[in-house]
Amino acid sequence: MTPVRPGPPLAVTVVGIGADGWDGLTDASRAALRDAEVLIGGPRQLDLLPPPCTGERVAWPSPLRPAVADLLTAHAGRRIAVLASGDPMFYGIGRALVEEGAAPHVLPHPSSVSYAAARLGWPLEDVEVVTLVGRPAARLAAALHHGRRILVLGADATAPAAVAALLRDHGFGPSRMRVLEQLGGPQEHVTDEDTAARWERPPGDPLAVVAVDCRRAPDALRLGAVPGLPDDAYEHDGQLTKRHVRAATLAALAPAPGELLWDIGGGSGSIAVEWMRVHPSCRAVSVERDPVRAERITRNADRLGVPGLRVVTASASDALPGLPTPDAVFIGGGLTSPGLLDACWAALPAGGRLVANTVTLESEALLADARRRHGGELVRLAVAHAVPVGGFTGWRQAMPVTQWSVQKTPDTLSGADE
Repeated sequence: MTPVRPGPPLAVTVVGIGADGWDGLTDASRAALRDAEVLIGGPRQLDLLPPPCTGERVAWPSPLRPAVADLLTAHAGRRIAVLASGDPMFYGIGRALVEEGAAPHVLPHPSSVSYAAARLGWPLEDVEVVTLVGRPAARLAAALHHGRRILVLGADATAPAAVAALLRDHGFGPSRMRVLEQLGGPQEHVTDEDTAARWERPPGDPLAVVAVDCRRAPDALRLGAVPGLPDDAYEHDGQLTKRHVRAATLAALAPAPGELLWDIGGGSGSIAVEWMRVHPSCRAVSVERDPVRAERITRNADRLGVPGLRVVTASASDALPGLPTPDAVFIGGGLTSPGLLDACWAALPAGGRLVANTVTLESEALLADARRRHGGELVRLAVAHAVPVGGFTGWRQAMPVTQWSVQKTPDTLSGADE
């Protein structure tokens, strides 16, 4: 999150406006726009205002976000009204204004999502909303579950085709799609329902919402909503925390919304990926010194719906000093690197968690010593799989994994409790 700028907050009125333009605004919104000395918005929004709105009209530049603070400062002391599509505090400009130090007075309009749910008869509380405005389409993959309904906010007229292609690529070709354009305005239009597998429509209006009724193909790989995805979900070269150990590891890491994970020795990135799939606001940095594996982590993150995973191609000793403070750290490789374990421990704030896995005796000795100094839990995870043995079935034991998990408390902040 961008830090709030110091100094007195800037007074700004933010007016939500829909495809119905001036006619759809409340009296309070109209009054605010007529009274404004400066009117800031997108060209399409500014064109919706009638001549009685006499304020200086300023179009947002592109890219928008870096310009917000300077544009507000340039007009400080004047009555500023900012135009926004629909509800400014729902994936709108309202957030950017708050984070840049403004104190917006918000006059919302029904959002396109509210209109879409009303037109479709979908209870909004049961709908997943995914925005692709300024974000990669790969984000949609994390929301794909059989039977779920999704409303996708597209960035332009190509969004429906991109959504259909992603659905097909992830085994959701049978999903039913509709596109709702210019919602609430005189040009409102809803396409006829069709499946993603058959979607061949030309680009339509850029002001649109894509409605998806998710249906997974019978032969598609099933990905659940909890950690422990099938190993086949990942591209890997053998450096992969296997499914059952991965589920236990994520349980020990205990991700929560908004938290940041350091994944040290990323391998295939499975721990970081599944940390981020827990909640859209979860963040992770995967540190992997092998550039081939680092590229593979990026592909896995995109494929599994978390393209925001940050991959740092460097050794841990080089990467860690420049990383933001973590809420949790996972060490999946490099435990014997001098000082790594202590550096990760020192980086954690009070309440932070650290989990380390190993299969070697040398690293196991390090974890035993760390437990003696810092406490926590030391466990051995052993998994066996049933495999054919001649004409019968027997157990094949995987290498046991030793896991140390610990939460940093105020008593252990010094790292020297003996």
